[in-house]
Amino acid sequence: MKPLSEQLAELSVHAKNTETAFAAAQKEARDKIEARKAEALSAAKMAVEKVSQQIKSVGESAGRDRQALQAKITADVNTLKAYALQAKHDIKANLAEERATLLEEDAGFAIDYAIASVEQAQLAVLDAIDARRAAEQARRS
Repeated sequence: MKPLSEQLAELSVHAKNTETAFAAAQKEARDKIEARKAEALSAAKMAVEKVSQQIKSVGESAGRDRQALQAKITADVNTLKAYALQAKHDIKANLAEERATLLEEDAGFAIDYAIASVEQAQLAVLDAIDARRAAEQARRS
C-alpha cells in the first residue's frame, strides 16, 4: 500500500488533470465551432458562385437584366441560406443547451461527491496519524 502522502499527491495530480481536460474541452469546442463556420461560409460561397456561373452561361444577350437578375438571385439565395442556418442553429443551440445543462449537473454532482470523498479522506488521514501516534506512545509505555 502506498504511503498516504503519495496517495494525496496522486489525488492532486488527478484533480489537476481533470481541470486541464476541462479547459482543453472548452477550447476545442470553440475550435470546432470556428471550423464549422468556415465550412458553412465556403458552402455559401460555392452556391453563389454556381448560380453566378449559370447566369453567365446564359450569355451576354440579357445585358443589364442579367446583372439585376444575378443580384436578385444572389440576394435571395443568401437570405434563404441565412434563414436555414439560423433555424438549424436555433434547434442545435436549444438541444446543446439542454444537454450541457444535464451534463453540468452530472459533473457538479461528481465534483461534490469528490469533495465529500476528499473530506472523508482527510478525516481518515488524521485518524491514521492519530492511531499511529497512539501506537507509538503505547510502545513506549
